[in-house]
Amino acid sequence: MATEEDSAVKEPLDLIRLSLDERIYVKLRSNCELRGKLHAYDQHLNMILGDVEEIVTTVEIDDETYEEIVRVTRHTVPFLFVRGNGVILVSPSLRIA
Repeated sequence: MATEEDSAVKEPLDLIRLSLDERIYVKLRSNCELRGKLHAYDQHLNMILGDVEEIVTTVEIDDETYEEIVRVTRHTVPFLFVRGNGVILVSPSLRIA
C-alpha cells in the first residue's frame, strides 16, 4: 500500500516516478511526439516506453503557391528506448482526485 510520502512530489523527477507503469506524453527535439507506457527512466531522462505511438510532424513549403503543407505520420512501436538528451517535455497522465 502506498503511503502519503510515496506519492509526494518533492523534486522534479518524483513526478516522473509517479508515472511509472502509466501512459505519458513525451515531446522530442526532432518534431516528434511519443505517447506510451513508461516502464523505466533514469536521472538523464533516458526512458523505456512500451506500446508507443510515435507522431512525426513535418512542414513543407509548396514551391508554386508558397503554402505550408503539414504532414503528420503515425507509427506504433511495441518498445522504444528514448535517449534523454532529445527530450524537451514529459507530461504524466492526468490524475483525478
